[in-house]
Amino acid sequence: MELTWLDGTDFERLPAFAASLAIGLLIGLERERHPRAKAVLRTFALVALLAAILAVLGDILATPWILIAVLVLVGAMIVATYAREEAYTEPGTTTITALLVCYGLSAMVWYDQLQMAIMLTVVTVILLYFKTELHGVTQQLTRRDLISILQFAVLALVILPLLPNENYGRYGVLNPYQIWVVVVLISGVSLAGYIALRFVGQRYGGPLLGFLGGLVSSTATTLVYARNARDQPEFQALSVLVIVTANIVVLIRLAVLSAVISPRFVGPLLPVLLAGLFAGLLALLYLWRRTTPADETPLPNIKNPTELRTAFSFALIYAVVVFLAAWLSDISGEKGLYSLALASGLTDVDAISLSVMRLFNLDQLAAEQAIVAIVLAILANIVFKLGMVLVVGGKALFQRCIIGMGAVAAGLLIALALT
Repeated sequence: MELTWLDGTDFERLPAFAASLAIGLLIGLERERHPRAKAVLRTFALVALLAAILAVLGDILATPWILIAVLVLVGAMIVATYAREEAYTEPGTTTITALLVCYGLSAMVWYDQLQMAIMLTVVTVILLYFKTELHGVTQQLTRRDLISILQFAVLALVILPLLPNENYGRYGVLNPYQIWVVVVLISGVSLAGYIALRFVGQRYGGPLLGFLGGLVSSTATTLVYARNARDQPEFQALSVLVIVTANIVVLIRLAVLSAVISPRFVGPLLPVLLAGLFAGLLALLYLWRRTTPADETPLPNIKNPTELRTAFSFALIYAVVVFLAAWLSDISGEKGLYSLALASGLTDVDAISLSVMRLFNLDQLAAEQAIVAIVLAILANIVFKLGMVLVVGGKALFQRCIIGMGAVAAGLLIALALT
């Protein structure tokens, strides 16, 4: 926080004062846009400087109470200012709160929290500036959406901190905390896709809906659009785009999950995934050129992605798969692990992929074995979904989807052979 050439001079604390002043100016600049706001640019700048001065005095006097007492005083003054304005109907709670936040952020600079204070300042300004957009978002949220968000909060903020971060079981692969981290990660990605899907609606066409649907559930998206192509043949080409895109997103999901769960594994895995992704995108571009624009694109009917029952089910499946993978790898070597990958991949790629990443992290599995297992799971999943497309959507849809999904499979196999 301090510049070395100022050390030992009367100005060694100048950078901290400048940072506090900048925080006040930035937040005050946004409030200046509101003509009814009682506290604007100069007020925020002065309050920020006041917090900095009091933090220094608190250090000198070895007491934090002066900082706290003046915080209460500042809050009382601004509330009284609004209360005296009888003609003013707005309570002004946002500006009051922003002023108190500015005071706190400026004080943080003096407690070796400069970077965090700057980050929170930017977040504060964003929240203040995008009032209309945030209000519009909240109006669009349904009861089901709010339940999804609250359930994710329970998964991440209530259950996760309570779990022990220790390894259990014969192979030391069952770690309650790590298992639940995976559940939170999968639920978070799915929830983000689910909410985005709700907001984009039918406005941006098949590929984007396929991308968002793939984030939530590529299997559910494939089923919905296969059924849609059967019921509305005129939208078959569009359904193909959505299905192929959703299944390409599986590779992107795995790359992101690998970067979070096992950063060491990204290097060996990424070239294989990129090969499948590149081949799939080429096929998707070919299919896109053969598609005529449609006015309406139906949304997939996907259930709450963060439902607690779903989360517990995935945690159980993941724990069983990671234990079976370690056990089969121990007693049967590669063949047992690969058989499990094929069987698990038929219905879900995430569980087996995350399981082998976990074993790789524990040095119980070589990178080559883990990559082969993941590729086998993806191939089994592609075969399962193509079967679903054939049964639900019909032969014509199957013949078009196999171009894109087959390209993904071919790209993965070629990359695997080369590595």
